[in-house]
Amino acid sequence: MTMSDHEAFEAIQSHHRQLGAGVAQRVDALVDGIAGARGYELARAELVSYLVDEILPHAAAEELTIYPEAAKRAELTATVITMVAEHRELAELVESIAGASNGEDAARFARALAELFAAHVATENEVLLPPLVGDESVGVGVLLAQMQRLTESRPEAAPDAPVSSADHESVVVTQLLKAALALARAGQGDEACAIVAGTWATLHAARPDLAEVVNRSLHRLVRLVSQEPVTITTKREAPTERADAVLDVRTMAPAQRHHTIFVTYDALGAGEAFELVNDHDPKPLQYQFEAEHAGAFTWDYLERGPKVWRVRIGRVAAAGSADGVDAVLDVRTMAPAQRHHTIFVTYDALGVGEAFELVNDHDPKPLQYQFEAEHAGAFIWDYLERGPKVWRVRIGRVAA
Repeated sequence: MTMSDHEAFEAIQSHHRQLGAGVAQRVDALVDGIAGARGYELARAELVSYLVDEILPHAAAEELTIYPEAAKRAELTATVITMVAEHRELAELVESIAGASNGEDAARFARALAELFAAHVATENEVLLPPLVGDESVGVGVLLAQMQRLTESRPEAAPDAPVSSADHESVVVTQLLKAALALARAGQGDEACAIVAGTWATLHAARPDLAEVVNRSLHRLVRLVSQEPVTITTKREAPTERADAVLDVRTMAPAQRHHTIFVTYDALGAGEAFELVNDHDPKPLQYQFEAEHAGAFTWDYLERGPKVWRVRIGRVAAAGSADGVDAVLDVRTMAPAQRHHTIFVTYDALGVGEAFELVNDHDPKPLQYQFEAEHAGAFIWDYLERGPKVWRVRIGRVAA
């Protein structure tokens, strides 16, 4: 047994004790709040926040690091399958606590979650981890480091909830993130993630501090709404298509990754691509690309975990059409708040004499007024189709 393995094992056990105590403390506060004068809503909110911020990311990281290694051992395969199923049960209990219509139901679900989590970590500590300690082919210390990167553990990071009530923008962002979480719980997870990504796109230049808050919330929201089954496998399938260049961000600090990826994309020419290599599913990044570059990029998974994700990200080549447009921008699937920003970004990227076709689900007349205010004399606006279900407009840049 190496010292590094032993220390890593003790660190994991210590973290399990910390998480268990955090759950138990918040569950007790919820139960006490039912009989108290202040009620249980605040205690429930704090419990759900802790579960979403700490417990579910920890579970997801285990499935990408410790569990695949344990599943290689025949005697542990059935245990791993059970542990993964318990993670799904924990996620369902989080949803049940958040959606409970009264305090008694919320407390009942909370007690069940606390009991399940305590038994779950006990199995990990006593059954799953000990056989891995001392196995030179595994390296528990390496697995722990991978888990820390996946959960983006940054004690020095700013709090996710803006703290100043005098900062009106931070208050609005806080309320929007709460609304997005409610929308996800109502079964509209993809729409919720798209809205949060759109908020990030709006803020990242003007308010980078709030943009980072939104970015972390987007990552947690994606983890919360994702229900894709975990595949325990060590066999990598060779990708059928290779990118022009490879960007491996696994060794970068989490705060540097997205900026580097967008800079790499911005440097692409039309029709070019690069291969992104990451240590977790970059689904939140895909929502951000949708918010910033809708219709102008390609996203093709080449490998989907459990340790490495590879995605080919490309810039769409402009395609001519009979209507004299260089590209088509269909905004019908976008959240309304994203549409105008995306349209103006697309227009700003045009050269003199170039145009794009806008496809919308209503008459974009208000947008035409905004173009008049911002680009008077420098644009063309030609209707190609006028409803009743689809509107198509050719928007072009002319010399001012």
